Amino acid sequence: MRALRVVGLHEDGKSIVLEDPASRTRFLLPADERLRAAARGDITRLGQIEIELESQMRPREIQARIRAGESVEQVANGAGISVQRVERFAYPVLLERSRTAEMAQSAHPVREDGPDVQTLGEVVAYGFGVRGHDYSQATWDSWKGDDGRWVVVLQWKAGRSDNRAHWAFSPGAHGGTVTALDENAEVLLDPNAYRPPRTVRALEPAREAEFQPTLDSVAPERAELPSAEPDPDDDTREIPRVPADPEEDTAEQARPKAKKNHPIVPSWEDVLLGVRSQRG
Repeated sequence: MRALRVVGLHEDGKSIVLEDPASRTRFLLPADERLRAAARGDITRLGQIEIELESQMRPREIQARIRAGESVEQVANGAGISVQRVERFAYPVLLERSRTAEMAQSAHPVREDGPDVQTLGEVVAYGFGVRGHDYSQATWDSWKGDDGRWVVVLQWKAGRSDNRAHWAFSPGAHGGTVTALDENAEVLLDPNAYRPPRTVRALEPAREAEFQPTLDSVAPERAELPSAEPDPDDDTREIPRVPADPEEDTAEQARPKAKKNHPIVPSWEDVLLGVRSQRG
C-alpha cells in the first residue's frame, strides 16, 4: 500500500489534494463526514455512516432501477454510493435485460393483417442493408416500463447522428410479437418504402446552352380557322336579289362602293335635287 501526503485543500473547498511522493501523482479525496470521522478515529461514527448510506438504496431498489433502464453509474451517482456496491446487485438484472433483447429479435413484427412471417432481427438486418448501414455495429438493449411491459431499443450511428428505435415486446408462442413505438421503428419495419437519394449533376456550360429554349425551337400554336365554304343546309344564307329594272342594276353596279368605316356625306346639290353625287 502506497502512502500519500496531504498537499492541501482543493479550490472547490470540498476536497483534499493528496500526492504520491514517488511519482508526484496527485489525487482528490472528498472531505465528507466519513473523512472527518476517520481523521478523528471515530470508528463508531464510520459504521453509522456506512449503514445510513446502505439504507438509502436497498438491493431491491437497485435492481428495480437497473431493470427500468438505468446504468450502474447512473444508480451509483444518484444514490451517492459506490459503483462496486451497485454492481453486486445489478449483474443478474443486466443479464435479464440482455436476454430479453435477444428474445425480442426472434419476435414477429405486428402488421395490419397480423404478425409478420419474418422476425424482427431479419427485417431490421435487411433494412440496414438497403440503407447501407453496418448492422454489426448496432446494439440491442431492453428495459421494463412502469406498466410491466418490456421495451426493446436498437441503437446505431449513421454519420454523426446517434439513432434509436423502440418496440414494445410481448413474449409468447413462436417468439412473441413486437410493435413499433416511434417513427424510426416504423421505418425499419418497412424497408421497401426506402428510396435511395438521386444524384443530381449540373450540366456543362456547352451542354446547358443546347437545352435553352429559343423562339425557333418553340412551335407556334395554330388556331383552326372555320371553313369558308357555305353550309348547304344553312337556311339563314342571303338570297340574291333579282333587279326589276336592268338599268337600275347597271346604275347600282356603277356606283362606287363606300369605304369601310367611312360613310359618304351628301353634297348640297344632292340634297336640293334629290340625286346622289358620283363623288368617291
